[in-house]
Amino acid sequence: MTTTALAPPTGADRSHRLRTAVLIAPIGPLAVAALRGVMPYSTDDDPLTIATSAADRPGAQSAVLWLAYLALLTLPLGVLVVGRVAAAARPVLGTVAAVLSWVGFTSLFWVTASDQLVLAAPRAGVAPGTVAALSGALDANPTAVVASLLFVGGHILGTVLLGIALWRVIPRWVAVALVVSQPLHLVFAVVVPNHLLDALAWCLTALGFGVAATAAGRVQR
Repeated sequence: MTTTALAPPTGADRSHRLRTAVLIAPIGPLAVAALRGVMPYSTDDDPLTIATSAADRPGAQSAVLWLAYLALLTLPLGVLVVGRVAAAARPVLGTVAAVLSWVGFTSLFWVTASDQLVLAAPRAGVAPGTVAALSGALDANPTAVVASLLFVGGHILGTVLLGIALWRVIPRWVAVALVVSQPLHLVFAVVVPNHLLDALAWCLTALGFGVAATAAGRVQR
């Protein structure tokens, strides 16, 4: 029985992986940026307003779901790419940041049930008041509450820490943009709702992820 040793990656292999990483890393944040720009309601709206707005603008709500699906597929991959760079630059801080971000972003899938409900229910002839009650019940489910807390805390704190860990790896202004991006998202999603500014905040995250991915070839453990 013989074995064949795997050849070490060539320069072309590394270049291909880098291009792939640069392409993948910003897709998730960009998808969320587009989502936040087109969503027919605000994060702080009550369930009845959300149900009514989604029923009035089903096209926009359908776009929200497709963009959310794209984000769910790509955000964890983007975090792995950026987290690897951050952990190589600052092993402890970068690893903590990567874990928090990954847990936060992957928890998003569990808190999107009500987004699907408010689009599907009107097609089934369910009244907005009933949809609102069901949405409220879904959001109050203990698993949804835990997932929401992990999502909010994980992706905001994790992204801040990623920016700090990448301070010496990427241009300082990009690191600053990454650090402030998700706190700004929180402000413009909940405190002072503004869809355009919220979308721009996510674009800052995409910028940080994309630039960090370009450093993958320079930073080694």
